[in-house]
Amino acid sequence: MEEMVGRWWHNAVTKLALQTHPQAVVHLSDVQKSIGILFRAAGGSSALRLAPASEQRVGGPRNWLQKVAGSGRRADMALLEPDVLALPAALAVFDDPTLNRDLYLWLAIQSASYAHTGNWVSDNRCATARGLDCFPGFRARHQSLLRAHLAQRPKLSQLRGEAAGAEAVVQSALRGEDPMAQWVGPADVAPVWMWVGAGDTLATDGIRNAAKETSEDPAMSHSAEDKKRRRTQRTKENDGRNPLVLPFRGEALMSWSEMVQVNRSTDDEDDGNAIQAANDMDKLSTAPDGQTLASRVKFDLDLPSSSSDDLPLGPGLRLPEWDYRRQVLQPEHCVVQTMEVRHAAPYVPPPALRLTAKRLRRRLEVMRDVPRPQHGQDSGDAIDLDAWVRFNTDQLGHGGLRSDTPPVYTRQAKCDRSLATLLLADLSLSTDAYATSQVRVIDVIRDALFVFGEALSATGDPFAIWGFSSVRRQHVRLQRLKGFEESWNGNTQARVGAIKPGYYTRMGAAIRHATLQLSERPERRRLLMLLTDGKPNDLDIYEGRYGIEDTRQAIHEAHAAGLFPFCVTVDETAHDYLPYLFGREGYALVHRPQDLVSRLTQAWATLAR
Repeated sequence: MEEMVGRWWHNAVTKLALQTHPQAVVHLSDVQKSIGILFRAAGGSSALRLAPASEQRVGGPRNWLQKVAGSGRRADMALLEPDVLALPAALAVFDDPTLNRDLYLWLAIQSASYAHTGNWVSDNRCATARGLDCFPGFRARHQSLLRAHLAQRPKLSQLRGEAAGAEAVVQSALRGEDPMAQWVGPADVAPVWMWVGAGDTLATDGIRNAAKETSEDPAMSHSAEDKKRRRTQRTKENDGRNPLVLPFRGEALMSWSEMVQVNRSTDDEDDGNAIQAANDMDKLSTAPDGQTLASRVKFDLDLPSSSSDDLPLGPGLRLPEWDYRRQVLQPEHCVVQTMEVRHAAPYVPPPALRLTAKRLRRRLEVMRDVPRPQHGQDSGDAIDLDAWVRFNTDQLGHGGLRSDTPPVYTRQAKCDRSLATLLLADLSLSTDAYATSQVRVIDVIRDALFVFGEALSATGDPFAIWGFSSVRRQHVRLQRLKGFEESWNGNTQARVGAIKPGYYTRMGAAIRHATLQLSERPERRRLLMLLTDGKPNDLDIYEGRYGIEDTRQAIHEAHAAGLFPFCVTVDETAHDYLPYLFGREGYALVHRPQDLVSRLTQAWATLAR
């Protein structure tokens, strides 16, 4: 009974102490699309992902209710990091929902214009000026936000000492005036909702191993239920102390932020207070050298012995890799090893799969003799809109272009087909997961590759099928399932039937290897198709933005070589990163993995027209 009353009292006082307007709340999910468009239109990086902000320590005066409730010390403020733009999950700062929505849009403009130099006040003041210059039509909204925000800020007459000086600096900078030389940080003043902060220098290194291992640690097992985003800082684990000496520091007993050097990586028991303790901390300290569950799993993924591994096909090939942090292409950074299964048993597909392959094969056989549209003709059945636009543009150019028979028509005609296709299949460890209650992702990929091979063999067009996975940059495995020089027969079908989950997904190196193969083909059109179930990743720094940027650079190189890259994925989060990699029209998302068998071939048929 006492505990129940205490919980009720805590919830009641905390709710009364809130200085927000719930009736005017606007959620990040409601304006996420508008924020993304505005952020990129203002010059923000397309590689940044949008995420809910974590709470940060703030200053400013607190009323007596906040002191009783113990609140008012932290707020979820906007934060710009190299990989993430973190905005509050919900905004109820003002009593008008229009102002709260405009605040989201302004934070997008402010973030896109923000340049981190270390001076929080000066950086935001300069970002405000740049943002208003970029979007002069937003000035009226900005003035409304500014008036409403200044009306909420603490009165200078009610503050004393350093608090009054810090607040004066912030209010002066908000009005666009040149602030005083006093240095002010976000923790020195009340929340400045119209400004953003910058991530720590740790984030600029692009190394997320410590945070990634911590998220997979058993001690963080609540992460599946607790979706709150938290900040981390890297620390070095120190096990050199005398284990028989127990230091006592009475002044730190009530501080959650004091890191205690105790290895809890094998502690599977939960006392029920882990999430609350994490919420009370400004940052979670992570030690990358600890014995975590993630490191144990990675140890189990070592390469097999040479006698039981697949057969290497020649020496490895060294390929470059893009480092977005230094904006340089590192030569011979990755080693790609082409391989082939040693012993593949004959593949016998189930009857239902044979029926599907037969139906799609007959559908594609028709494509051999179907008349194809010829564009840019001087006569034809219909207007070629693209050719018409180009012709009229040339007419308006220097000297003008005159012709009695402009090449602005299209007509249907039979012609020789000139198309080569290379399909790259992601065979990483994630394909071992279950797509349905009975079928794994790797099984769905195997069926899709078989149907794809059956269908394309009917068209007579040359095609190749490769699988790929990786274990760091020195071992990128390219599995040859069918080469351009091989026919679709029992041997190639057996290799497709023998595919199994591999390791990780160093996508950039695989795309570069496929680009080299397709560049040697004599066909006029060369199609590079990628089949995957997730984003690029590997054991080393090839994670997050690093892997995304290298893959994007590899796709740009494929475009420059005259190829047409296209991605087919079953990843539900593909919309977050694939438009940045392949463009809005350069990928297809299969919502149900079991539909991949037919959708892969249908996507090829659409692209081959």
